[in-house]
This record gives sequence, structure tokens and C-alpha cells, in this order.
Amino acid sequence: MTSVDTAKELGLLPEEFEKIKDILGRVPNFTELSAYAVMWSEHCSYKNSIVWLKKLPKSSPRMLAEAGQENAGLVDIGDGLACAFKIESHNHPSALEPYQGAATGVGGINRDIFTMGARPIAQLNTLRFGEPQLDHTKHLLRGVVKGIGDYGNAFGVPTVGGEVFFDKCYNTNPLVNAFSAGIVETDKIASAISYGVGNPVFIVGSATGKDGIHGAAFASKDITEDSIKDLPAVQVGDPFQEKLLLEATLEVIATGHVIGVQDMGAAGVICSTAEMSAKGEHGMDIQLDKVPLRQANMLPFEILLSESQERMLIVVKKGYEADILRIFDKWDLNCVQIGEVTASKELRFFMNGELAAQMPAESLVLGGGAPVYHREYQEPAYFKAYQQFDIAQVPEPKTLAEYQNIARHLLSHPNIASKRWVYEQYDSMVGTANMNSCEPADAAVVRVKGTDKAIVITVDCNARYVHAHPEVGAMIAVCESARNVVCAGGEPVAITNNLNFGNPYNPEVYWQFVGSVQGIINACEKLGTPVTGGNVSFYNQSATVDKNGGNVTNAVFPTPTIGMLGLMENLAHRTTLDFKAEGDAIYLLGTLRNDLASAEYLYSYHNIAASPAPFFDLDEEHKLQATLLKAIRAGLVASAHDVSDGGLFVALTESALPRQLGVEVSLSLPQGLRKDAALFGESQSRVVVSVKPENTVAFEQLMQAQGQAAARIGTVRGKAIRIDGDVLIELSEAADLYDNSLGRLMA
Repeated sequence: MTSVDTAKELGLLPEEFEKIKDILGRVPNFTELSAYAVMWSEHCSYKNSIVWLKKLPKSSPRMLAEAGQENAGLVDIGDGLACAFKIESHNHPSALEPYQGAATGVGGINRDIFTMGARPIAQLNTLRFGEPQLDHTKHLLRGVVKGIGDYGNAFGVPTVGGEVFFDKCYNTNPLVNAFSAGIVETDKIASAISYGVGNPVFIVGSATGKDGIHGAAFASKDITEDSIKDLPAVQVGDPFQEKLLLEATLEVIATGHVIGVQDMGAAGVICSTAEMSAKGEHGMDIQLDKVPLRQANMLPFEILLSESQERMLIVVKKGYEADILRIFDKWDLNCVQIGEVTASKELRFFMNGELAAQMPAESLVLGGGAPVYHREYQEPAYFKAYQQFDIAQVPEPKTLAEYQNIARHLLSHPNIASKRWVYEQYDSMVGTANMNSCEPADAAVVRVKGTDKAIVITVDCNARYVHAHPEVGAMIAVCESARNVVCAGGEPVAITNNLNFGNPYNPEVYWQFVGSVQGIINACEKLGTPVTGGNVSFYNQSATVDKNGGNVTNAVFPTPTIGMLGLMENLAHRTTLDFKAEGDAIYLLGTLRNDLASAEYLYSYHNIAASPAPFFDLDEEHKLQATLLKAIRAGLVASAHDVSDGGLFVALTESALPRQLGVEVSLSLPQGLRKDAALFGESQSRVVVSVKPENTVAFEQLMQAQGQAAARIGTVRGKAIRIDGDVLIELSEAADLYDNSLGRLMA
């Protein structure tokens, strides 16, 4: 007989145990209690976040599936095609076993795409690690990057971009967020649903083992010294099996005989049976002893909760079983009927003829009986202190030599330097759709084959900004991702998000979460980019003991990562960030400000952590993006690169390096504007563009007509970054620092 103590050990609250008894009208057995524990975990039910997630904007004329309706977001891109895309986390598994944690994160996000009937065509990832000089950080980085590379390369989908960020707040809890996008014909979209009494239920793909049991519950608690005992909760992946599963699944969906299909990811069999049944308002009878196993003597709860990878649940129209079996047999994959759809709305699981568990499907899922909580939140003590920052407390560089040292510091800093050491381990060209392999751009441009259009995708979030001011920082994350899409020549159309935070029961952490959600709402409504779905990852924090024997909790910076989907209707609009020719004019769109808040220069060069988010104005940002897109579509822009980490100096250098074309820039600073703020500050809504001489008049006229601040600050010329006549750095030295610093650190 189970008890409240058993429930607590499984991660349930005492009041949740009582609610389960009320639902069932009896005390649950251990298998049933285990099912509720994983389905009611934060990872599956969003019980501590859903009240705020419901406020996110979810509608637009392009939306074919709103957030939460399907395995991934679905956006109409015209010509009878749609793009399915999503981002998800695999943070906790990657903290314990970085290789498999990251690899199975890649596998899981791609399954979410192809269960929609879409063929994945591009992947991104966004990674956060601790202090880069630590051996533990290097161990995690090596494992995660190799896991992503090995799985993605073997699976055959290119990794076309991403971001890597380092800070001591991630020392114990790395963040590993994986993004995938795929293309589907709108008449071949599959749904995660079950209905039709008597329709057969199949489990397909890999055999089921004991890996990943209670993985969803494991992802819903803090990392501690005892977490190593949870290693069995980390799944093991097989990319070659996933490739077979992709092809077989798309072929089966194309038959038209599939009622519904769902990836068997978090919480395994119990999750897919419950969610599909609840959505279709039907039940299922499942024979657990028919599930193909790779380990002997597995108990019913282990089969139900296993998160073994490369598996799907498929409901098929009765009478077409032989067609489905034939396709999976051709691909040499398991395809076993384990049950059928019933009218009862109940899930019944049998083992060797005996009833092992019985539960109403609706009672298990988000939007059904899963609990929903309104958590308390309060402003952290640090917040007001951060707002008291005064730029006057920062010593201003006095000499050219000091400016040159700052330039070297920024270009070699792991947060700014090229991530070549990382991306060289990824195959970016498989599938031959990536258009950025030789010419860099602010966002990845991936051709939609058979058309003259491309999807434009990026992932962004400066967590330091969000920590300083959650609402402003989250707005910046949305707008920077959109700005990057625009700089590449695309029009932003929708986002997916991965909300990474500490423990939601901590009122200060929850305040960060609420502020971040409000920031996303503000920015998405302004830009017209609805939220198609995503992932919430709480409990990204660790408990340590200080020198006095007290417990100290260390939460990561609030990190609401934004995955932005843009659309390029005409490939002629593709715009890269590299300066093209000597003599081209350089313009700064946006306004220089006396602002060093949260800049990398302030944080890592001056070691000042307490400052607000950088200057940001949503209306100013909206105008900038609309005006720049007009200029690009008019053919007036030779290159475009947003000003972000490292400020104007880094943006100029990154545009200069690809073709080794230097710049001569005159800042002409007004009275009171510090030169270090102009060069290294990170105030928002700024873009560096280059324009051919014959286009400068038309470009300036367009900027003036749109009321867009745009200053001609210099010319593409020489082999150095020359500011106001002084050489901050030669491009040869800049290239070495920028390209090789991370590799040297990892060596």
C-alpha cells in the first residue's frame, strides 16, 4: 500500500497525494502513483508556470497550431508548406552526463519535429557553462559539444548556428537548449491525438530499457551532491536508429492511415498515452507485456516511465495494420501493437493479463486534472542596488594603450570570441540547404528546397541583462533575435522559447520568471511574433555548503532563451555581416548613448557586476527593424550586423574580419559622451551597415524619410580597426585573438 511518504519520495506534495485519492476514489498503487508523479512534475505539467504561460500571445494569420496544441509550433510559410519548429532543454541530464544528456536532447527535439510530419532541415543550440578556466566546465563543454555533434552529424541534419555563454552562475548547472526546424506540406501534417474505438495502438522504434526512468521528475528538482545517484534518469541515444525512425515515420504518415503520433520523450509510455487520449477524449487499453524490452524482468512502472530514446506511439485506422507493419519492417524497426483505443476515457495498463494501473487520461495532463499553482513572488534585494549604478564610478580609459588592451580583452573573451572550436565539430552542410557556410550572417538562412524562399532562424538571450532587469532583459532577448533575422534579410514571424530558471518555490526566482514572461509578451505583441510553444526548465540551481557550514543556494541567471523564426520570400534579399569592398560607406543605425550597463566591458574588464540592463526602447527597436528591412529589400545594403555583446567596436571588427577589410571610423562624440561607452557600451537598437558609394544618397534619403537615426561614421579601408585616427588593433592580431582564443583555452 502506498502512503504519503512514498508520494513525497516521488516528488509529490501531500495535498497532491490527497487529490489523486479523490480522483481515483481509492489509494493509488505504486505504478499509478509513479505515473502521477512524472505527469504532475513541473517538466510535464508546467504546474508552477502555466498561469503565466497562458498570457503569452499565441495567434497570427500564419499560425497553423497554437502553443501547446501539438508536439511543435507550426507556421504557414506559403506555397502549401509549413515550418514546424521548437526549442527544448536537456539541462539536468547534461549536468550529470554531458555527452548523452546533450545527444538525447538533440534526438528528442528532432522527434518533436518529424512527429508533425515535417522533415527536419536545420538545428541550432544555445549553451551556457560556468567559468571557462575550470576543469569541470571544460569537461562539460567537451561532452556536450561532442554529444550534439555526434548525434546531429549521424542523424543527418545540419547544425547551422547557436550561441555559447560563460558565467560562474552556471558552474554546477549548465544549460543545454536544442532547437530544430522542419518543413511539411500542409496536407500531410500529423497530430498528437487518439480517437476511434477499436483503433490499434502501436509502439515503434527502439526497445524499452531502464534508462531515463523518473527522468521528468529528476528534471524537476535541484542538482545536489546526491544527484549522481540519478544517472539512470539520463537517457542513452542512438542517432542511426533515429534516422531510420524518421524515414519510417514520414512514410507511414504519408499513407493517410495514421490517426495520431507522438514522440515518446519525457515520461515515456504514460505521457504519450495520456496526452493523446486526453486530447482525443478517448481511452486506451495497453498490454505492457507486449512492449519490446531490452532488459529482462522490467516492472510495470518501469515500462510505463522509461524514457528510452527513439520511440513513438502511433494510433492507426483499424484495418490498415498490415500496411503500417510492412513499412516499419522495411526499415528494420520494432512495430508492435500494444493496445487499442476505447470509449472509456480511462487508461488501463495490463501486465500478463492482470490490471496493473487504471487512471482517467484527463486527470494526468496539463489542461486537465494536473494541478495549477499561483506561486508567490517578490523583488530580490539586489534589484534596487543594480539600478543605483552610476557610470561615473567607472574609471575612463586615458590612453590609446588602454583602449588597445580593452580591445584585446574583448576579442579574446570566451563570450565574444569566435566559437569555431565548437562549430567545427558540427556538420553544417549536410542536406545542402545551409546558405551561411562561407558567408557569415547574424542569423542562419536555410533554403526551402523547391522554392525561392528560405527560413531564417536564430537563438538569443543575454542572461546578464535578464538578471539585471527581467522584463527589459526578456524584451531585449526577443528583439535581438528579431534584429538578427532582419539583419540577415528575413522578416520575423514567430518565436519558440526555453525558459530556464531556478527553483519556482523561491519567491525571488519566481519574480524573475514573471518579469521575463511579461517582457516576452510586450516584445512579441509589438513585433507581431506570437509564441508557438517551447519549454520551461525550473530547478536550475544547486545547493552547496559555505565555509561556516551553512547551506547556500546558487541559481543560474534567469535565461529565457528565444528561438526566432523568420521568413525570406526571395533569396535575393539575403544579407551577410561582412564588409564587401574598400570604399564602401559605414553607417550606424540607432543612437550612441552614455551607457555601459551590463556590458561585457563593464562586467569582465572592470569586474562590476551590479548594473541595470542596457538602454532599451521598444518603439525605437520596432522602427529600426522595419526601416532596415525596407533598405535591404530595396537593395541598398551591402552588409548588416547588429551591435550587441562588446558594443560597436566588436560589431565593426566582426564585420571586418571575414574579408580582412579594415575600417576608418570617426565617432565625432558630442559633449559628455564617453568614448568607452561609444565603443564598448551595449545600448540596444543599433546596427552597423555598409553601403556601396553609388547607393549612399538613396540610403540616406530612405533613413530620413523613415525618421531613423543613421550616422555615416566611416569607410571600409585598410587592414586595421582605426578609430578617430588611432589604430585600436590590426586585423591580423584581431583575427588570431578572435578565432583561436577559445580553442587555446580548451587545449
